[in-house]
Amino acid sequence: MTIINVAVPTLQAQLGASDAEVQWMVAGYSTVFSLLLITGGRLGDMVGYSRAFLLGVAGFTLTSLLCGIAQTPGQLVAARLLQGGAAAIMLPQVMSLTQIMYPPHERVSALALFGVLGGLAAVLGPVIGGFLLSANLLGLGWRPIFLVNLPIGIAALVLAARILPAGKSSRSPRLDVPGTCLVLALLFALIFPLIQGRDYGWPLWGFVLMGSSVPIAAILMRYSRGRMARDGSALIVPELFHARGFSFGLLTTIAFQIATGGLMFTLTLAMQRGLGFTPAQVGLAHVPYAFGASFAIGMLSRKALPRYGPVIISWGALLMVTGLAALTWLFHTPDLIAHAPPLLALPLLIMGLGMGLTGGPLPPCALSEVDVDHAGAASGMLKAVQQLGAAVGTAAIGTLFFLVQPEQDMVSADALRAFSVSAGVICAMLLLTAVLALYIPRNLKIRGHAPPR
Repeated sequence: MTIINVAVPTLQAQLGASDAEVQWMVAGYSTVFSLLLITGGRLGDMVGYSRAFLLGVAGFTLTSLLCGIAQTPGQLVAARLLQGGAAAIMLPQVMSLTQIMYPPHERVSALALFGVLGGLAAVLGPVIGGFLLSANLLGLGWRPIFLVNLPIGIAALVLAARILPAGKSSRSPRLDVPGTCLVLALLFALIFPLIQGRDYGWPLWGFVLMGSSVPIAAILMRYSRGRMARDGSALIVPELFHARGFSFGLLTTIAFQIATGGLMFTLTLAMQRGLGFTPAQVGLAHVPYAFGASFAIGMLSRKALPRYGPVIISWGALLMVTGLAALTWLFHTPDLIAHAPPLLALPLLIMGLGMGLTGGPLPPCALSEVDVDHAGAASGMLKAVQQLGAAVGTAAIGTLFFLVQPEQDMVSADALRAFSVSAGVICAMLLLTAVLALYIPRNLKIRGHAPPR
């Protein structure tokens, strides 16, 4: 998801992609991912989690190849949409297997480990992407950022076939095609106007389309309640929202993902367009952020969550605001950065620590009260909200950036000003994250620790 962010200027230069096309490459992937994640989780409930995982990995590997050999921006966008669909089948099975392999009192710790790996992968994306682009392996330019998935996917297929246990839901649910179509309509109403509105001159129908997402959401919930009453196989399981931890966990997650999705997309643009960094320099600049995030997810949040509870999510969000404010100030002193680039390391490290303290505890907090029979649906819904937030963040905050500094206007000062405007919105979403996290219940049952007071 994040490895492509650092490649945006390269894709525009080598493939001739427009601003809107690169937004679709990033947000389109996340949109399809979020659309099909719940269906992917339900597919695991039906056919078995390990079998669905193998299917998803195989599809992801094949679509990565299609991305790597794309010849036009349109082909790459189409391949990315297919790649998002394959990932949506693959990812929920990991969380579902964790749900059935561990009893409730051990589940939070196991899911926290999953959060470590997911968070580390997300923050390492720009680092790895920057080095792959600068290495220009075999003269392939941007293509290795997708082709690198081939050996990883093949290895995952072999190991998963040998190691993963079988398991599926005892309820044997069915796929909910009408519910999936309603979710598709909801996401289209939100994402399409945000990305394409600028190219069409922000017509009235775009705002009407975005406004229609509210009644579509109401229709979706009413339909889901009716389907659950009839046969219990609705795509959205309304009873999951009866758990306060799950409801506020989802709200906190979407606010946080909007912030981080917009941040990861606009930060690499600002570094390359505004500061003139090469992809390798962007990769190096992300190392403190990646280190801070992985340390906070792997060490700080795992130790602090049992003792202090979900309040550490708020601490992390406020820490990210502090680091982002310092980074934005530094971006407006380019001469100072030119003479001492390591000055960027401290605010990026602070932001990474905040990201880890926020993102690491969110999945276990949100899923700690979920019934095992709904493991697939809940896992899929949580990841769907994560990807939807990332897609909205990329679309909305990315569009805001391009409004201030479009592709054809490559004045570095405008790029830095565009990042400052974007950073203001990101900070607002992080503050909302901090407030929402305070409403997540603190009575989590975590192995080896009493619930926090």
